[in-house]
Amino acid sequence: MIRRNVFLLTAIAMMAIASGSVYAQSGLEAVGPVPNTMQLEWQRMEQYAFIHFSINTYTDQEWGDGSNDPKLFNPTELDCRQWARVCKESGLKGVILTAKHHDGFCLWPSKYTEYSVKNSPWREGRGDLVRELSDACREFGLKFGVYLSPWDRNRADYGRPSYVEYFRNQLTELLTNYGDVFEVWFDGANGGWGYYGGARENRVIDRATYYDWPGTIELIRKLQPNAIIWNEAGPDIRWCGNEGGSIGETNWSRFDAHEFVPGTADTDVLRFGRETGTDWVPGEVNVSIRPGWFYHTYEDSKVKSLSQLLNIYYNSVGRNATWLLNFPIDRRGLIHENDVKAMKELKVTLDQTFADNLARKTKATADSELSSKYSAAKAIDGKADTYWTAADGKKPVAITLKFKRPTTVNRLLIQEYIQLGQRVKSFKVEALVSNAAVDGHLPKQEWKELARETTIGYKRILRFGTVKADALRISIDDSDGTPLLSNVELYNAPQILHAPAVTRGKDGEVVIIPSDHESAVFYTLDGTVPTRSSRRYTGPVPTEGRVSVKAISVDETTGRESAISAESFDISHKKWAVISADRNAVWAIDGNQGSNWHQRGAMPADLTIDLGEKVEMRGFRYLPDQSALFASGFITFYEFYVSDNGSNWRKVTEGEFSNIRNNPAAWHTVEFAPVKARYVRLRAKANSSNDNVAGYSEFDIITN
Repeated sequence: MIRRNVFLLTAIAMMAIASGSVYAQSGLEAVGPVPNTMQLEWQRMEQYAFIHFSINTYTDQEWGDGSNDPKLFNPTELDCRQWARVCKESGLKGVILTAKHHDGFCLWPSKYTEYSVKNSPWREGRGDLVRELSDACREFGLKFGVYLSPWDRNRADYGRPSYVEYFRNQLTELLTNYGDVFEVWFDGANGGWGYYGGARENRVIDRATYYDWPGTIELIRKLQPNAIIWNEAGPDIRWCGNEGGSIGETNWSRFDAHEFVPGTADTDVLRFGRETGTDWVPGEVNVSIRPGWFYHTYEDSKVKSLSQLLNIYYNSVGRNATWLLNFPIDRRGLIHENDVKAMKELKVTLDQTFADNLARKTKATADSELSSKYSAAKAIDGKADTYWTAADGKKPVAITLKFKRPTTVNRLLIQEYIQLGQRVKSFKVEALVSNAAVDGHLPKQEWKELARETTIGYKRILRFGTVKADALRISIDDSDGTPLLSNVELYNAPQILHAPAVTRGKDGEVVIIPSDHESAVFYTLDGTVPTRSSRRYTGPVPTEGRVSVKAISVDETTGRESAISAESFDISHKKWAVISADRNAVWAIDGNQGSNWHQRGAMPADLTIDLGEKVEMRGFRYLPDQSALFASGFITFYEFYVSDNGSNWRKVTEGEFSNIRNNPAAWHTVEFAPVKARYVRLRAKANSSNDNVAGYSEFDIITN
């Protein structure tokens, strides 16, 4: 452990020395850690793609256990050029391919295993997906990266020293045969139940020592010296602490990478960084465009909406991080058309939002300037290597952008000159507005506060209510040293009409809620596309049985329409009853994802439901606790039973809800051969925290 920390500290110190020589020419002293050239180039990419595609795609799994036959992998229309073209047209700057996930199946013909594409029917066993995608990335001007799972549930020797050699041999293949690699990505999921060459057992490793990470990092530096390394907590970049699509509003790129072992870092520290950190380790936000990382047909209607994607953009790139957006490749071998459509909408909206920088039409002044070289005008000159700074020691300080005439604005983009460190601790934004004239008096001007925030870093983008301003003032209330602002931009983003929310309660009534009080809502119940000629929503809609609801919001003044909301519901829960002494147990089947129920006691814990009648079913769905704070009881291992009389039970299936801790917002779906029964029981055998809590937001069955 001491050797590991010494190695990491030495490596980080060398990077800091190298970066210091790059930025010393500015003449000002750095404050705290600073990025090296490699980290700075990476952060300027801002948005890039993740690709998940493997045997899991064909088995409807998220985490395969390593036992599935390679012959299952057989895409019929695989086109890596389509993937690259979609990414390029979406404004993304690179692609990271999941070359091997936890199941151990390799998307290149590795000479070190038979568990790869060479034993699949795809391309008659002669295919190399890593080659095809890396070539496509070069063709479309995209950077290429690789994900290699340290955990391998297929390998018989996983957990033994020989596996580390195997792991590094595969890493060497990926880093020497496919050109330049901009990022190497390792997952924090390590050890657990797996196939392991037929042993089918649970294996636990010492995350701190087993992989000898210093040796692996040294290998990467040797083979790909310009590659950024993501290993949850560094050494170059860090995880954001969740897979929901956001990083902390306070987000320091400062961190203490040497304190953490991959897979064990405090998620709060990952989310917010550390103000006192001695290493420069900026955050990366990884999230999928669908609930799952791998493709599932039932998620075709669950592609993130424009409003959701915009929120992720502002909560990642707009909070001093980058955005790694996953595309689950479908069974044909393509990015699904629904995903493509969503990305086109996002690209158009972002282009419209940031088309006209209103700050270029202002005059910038400041209450303090170090010299003419660092004047307020440098913050709006569009040059990345200039900046405004105040006289040494001056706090607080403010920069004001004055318009020639009152101007409508609702977005602020602001950047620090991070080459000399991240400094700002708190700031506020105000608009100078004119009140209407009263009783013949001239309009009165006053400063109206729009936002009060903490960190800035590489880039901060604020959204606020549209205001017509004569000027805009940014006051830096506190900073570590004198603040250096390299860029300030102002925009008037177009208003987005958001899709309505669709829910169905236990009584079978469908409720549709628009995002504002002025929009009209139109809907269908048969899965057809709604238009303004469809039924107008006026209140809860009674339904029975399976129903597919689609709805739109419409601004009847302008005629603008929102994106379509789509929700499919199985049979009504009207007759259902949870067999429990706890009256709150009904929250697990009430259709309201905002209500959550917990069982506390000993494991295993049973959720037993009387369906009210015999029902033929072919699966079930489980949504874990969705509490905004202190969510708990995420079930990992489960058993599912059915009964005709509530007394005699037969087990239908058992398994694992994979990746549930990192992605709790997703429904977990399990399918099986059709059975008919009146009673069902979901048995929680363990949870992600290894305590005795089973938490439920919703439970549902899948009928034929």
